[in-house]
Amino acid sequence: MRPTITMRMKTSDEALAQAASDGDSEAFGLLARRHYDRLFRLSWRLTGHKADAEDLTHDILAALPAKLRSFRSDARFTTWLYRVTLNAATDRARKAQRRRAAREGWGQDYTRRAAEAADAAQAQDWLTTAMRALPAELRETVALTLGEDLTQAQAAEVMGLSEGTIAWRMSEVKRHLREMATEEAG
Repeated sequence: MRPTITMRMKTSDEALAQAASDGDSEAFGLLARRHYDRLFRLSWRLTGHKADAEDLTHDILAALPAKLRSFRSDARFTTWLYRVTLNAATDRARKAQRRRAAREGWGQDYTRRAAEAADAAQAQDWLTTAMRALPAELRETVALTLGEDLTQAQAAEVMGLSEGTIAWRMSEVKRHLREMATEEAG
């Protein structure tokens, strides 16, 4: 006898992931509904644009049934899902960069990116602009620790790094923000 929807709603993510990887579409649907907002929120923080975040979230959900086969129950499902999201965002950014570079050439691409960065600085509030100016690894760290309220230990687990590296990255974020504020005030 199959569990009812109410019973399944209480089922752990890990158990649902296992059932979904075995082809249980109801378990997959419940996982997708349970984590859609989390995926979208992180995707938005990583891409900086709602439309890109929607596309990334849908791409992840479309690929998730196949990816679930690689899920190992030794980690929390959310930790694994964050890693999948980070990887997908990085892959998407690389592909977009290659397409832009091929289409416009290196010099034109650099000029265009500089103009877009200037437009974004005027259109966005200071913090959003500051976040975009951070190197990718610092932005990812901030998205997980501050945006998703993960502890440094949890962020380290998601990113496959040491907790000390996460602490160092957060101190680098603070340094970058102080420098930006000083430059703007000066």
